[in-house]
Amino acid sequence: MMKAALNNYQARMKRVIDFIERNPEADLSLDVLSGVAAFSKHHFHRQFSAMFGISVYRYVQLSRMKRASYRLAFRDDSSVTDIAFDSGYEAPDAFARAFRQQFGQSPSSFRVSPQWDPWLSAFEPFETTRRLYMNQQHLNEDVNVIETADIPVVSMEHRGSPRNIRSTIERFIDWRKANGLSPASHATYNIFHNDPRTTAEEDYRLDLCVATDKSLDNETAGIISGLIPGGRCARLRVTGNPDNLEPAALFLYREWLPDSGEELRDFPLYCQRVSFFPDVAEQEAITDVFLPLK
Repeated sequence: MMKAALNNYQARMKRVIDFIERNPEADLSLDVLSGVAAFSKHHFHRQFSAMFGISVYRYVQLSRMKRASYRLAFRDDSSVTDIAFDSGYEAPDAFARAFRQQFGQSPSSFRVSPQWDPWLSAFEPFETTRRLYMNQQHLNEDVNVIETADIPVVSMEHRGSPRNIRSTIERFIDWRKANGLSPASHATYNIFHNDPRTTAEEDYRLDLCVATDKSLDNETAGIISGLIPGGRCARLRVTGNPDNLEPAALFLYREWLPDSGEELRDFPLYCQRVSFFPDVAEQEAITDVFLPLK
């Protein structure tokens, strides 16, 4: 009985997190969010802080700032003013002050040359909350064994600390735009060559890939042609939190694989980015994770 009551309590709080993620432009006041949770507004802010270790006001602010910073760094289809209004600010100046206070850069400066270390530090409590309470739970029946075709790709390698991956993503997006390789027409893949938990930062490697058989100028720096080989794969769909695929990978290796009796093929774990944050709410981002099998 007590466990059921606790699960219900946690579900109501998670409902608030989900509402914030899916409705960044909505009224996210204490009155509204306490209503989403069906808790008294007089106690809700303390309940939220006690459960998540961060105030509801701070969580809302960081949620909006994360989407705003991704739009600034990785998208150029909206002005800083539009992003300010979409982030719930009534004036661009107020947004600029809040952004600078959080990250030490103005929105315009961040758009041109993001400084990711202060950004990561600012979001640490926010991401800790999400990892603890918002990761998708996986079951064996969520995994499908499928046959895939060969996928010709061109890739940009990220080598070094995973903390610096967003700088590589910026360069990759710029290169794609310059070569007309839109995600709408050319699928996006990542190949994970090693485990960041057990690999020295300087040796960590991840390939950012776009599906294309387009011929390349051999002088294009950092871009190589390759192939994701077809064959049998275990596919697991992950919805939400696209920056943290570790729980999905660990589930496939630790739980699904031993139960399945399958054997691994000699190719790394990889994923396809099906839909992207910030184009969709973070909780609606879809990533398919593939484990190659014999």
